Amino acid sequence: MADRYYTSAMKTISVKLPEGLARWLERESATRRRSRSDIVREALESRRLGSAEPTMADVLADLAGTIDGPRDLSVNPRHLDGLGR
Repeated sequence: MADRYYTSAMKTISVKLPEGLARWLERESATRRRSRSDIVREALESRRLGSAEPTMADVLADLAGTIDGPRDLSVNPRHLDGLGR
């Protein structure tokens, strides 16, 4: 999969990652015996092509703002009647 990336010129960028994500990237790189750049390119390409699993927000994005009513049902205690029974 990584071979297809080397068919054209590459642009270098710098990215700052949170510690947890940086550790994951190091482990993934070692486990798969591929460079960190390969892993990042693959993840970005996967997302660009839509093969990454969508979040619930992605799935419901077209519904946002289509329903009238309170944003949070807990603002009206009537909606909580019988909860937990």
